[in-house]
Amino acid sequence: MGLVLEAVVHTLKHSWLLLPFLYITYLLMELFERRAGERTQAIVRQAGRAGPALGAALGVLPQCGFSAAGAGLYAARLITPGTLVAVLLATSDEMIPVMLSAGTSPRFILTILAVKVVVAIVVGFAVDVVVRRLHRGEAAHAHVEELCREGHCHCDEQPLPLAALIHTVQVFLVILLISFGLNLVIEWLGHDALAGLLQVSPWLVCPVAALVGMIPNCAASVALTQLYLSGGLSAGALLAGLLPGAGVGLLVLFRVNRHWRENLCILALLYVIGVLFGVLFDLSGLGALLGL
Repeated sequence: MGLVLEAVVHTLKHSWLLLPFLYITYLLMELFERRAGERTQAIVRQAGRAGPALGAALGVLPQCGFSAAGAGLYAARLITPGTLVAVLLATSDEMIPVMLSAGTSPRFILTILAVKVVVAIVVGFAVDVVVRRLHRGEAAHAHVEELCREGHCHCDEQPLPLAALIHTVQVFLVILLISFGLNLVIEWLGHDALAGLLQVSPWLVCPVAALVGMIPNCAASVALTQLYLSGGLSAGALLAGLLPGAGVGLLVLFRVNRHWRENLCILALLYVIGVLFGVLFDLSGLGALLGL
């Protein structure tokens, strides 16, 4: 019984912070669908060209709510794929609070965040360039109406604030259930289990760290950060885990975006980027050069 109670407490403690992000996201989506014409959609698409830079700046803030918001906005095609990828790569989740509580120097924290932001911006812009070339001549349109139809919520018949609330509750309940299941497993295995997964061969540590980082639970970023601070992980392995660690953003993406191939491609890209930059960071000695 105590195990279940601990899982419930951890689930509610971290999940309720997502509510304002989800609600504002769906409020914007509903507003866009009801008020925006072709001209407004064109402006949004043009603004989207600079999206990866803004996405990285927002994603790096110590809260995975922006990754959840980004997933919802991408599913409605209000932001570009590169912007979403930038948000997900920059998301820091619980890394900053753990480092601050351990007395880590601000310079060290800012250096890690700067690396994540730079990688997120570069990869985000690269993704948008590739996507534009692959879909040259095809117009992008918002899919908010499709999301409403698939959710069977009849949102267009409701006042705007209520419609946004309906969407928020639908997605939040899914996040709550999955987060509870993950927390229950982690509580049962013990928090040291995640750290134990990372005690592998130096050649495997970055691929394994990236897998651990992709677990949509704050325990992943906590385990990675604590193990690094105790000397159990290299700077490259830490980045390999933190870059693809998008918190619940991936849960929201798979819940609201009906294009599963896109979701899997984004998931694979995050993993590859995490492993690639983690390995390069260690092999190049860039970590030592930056004082990490």
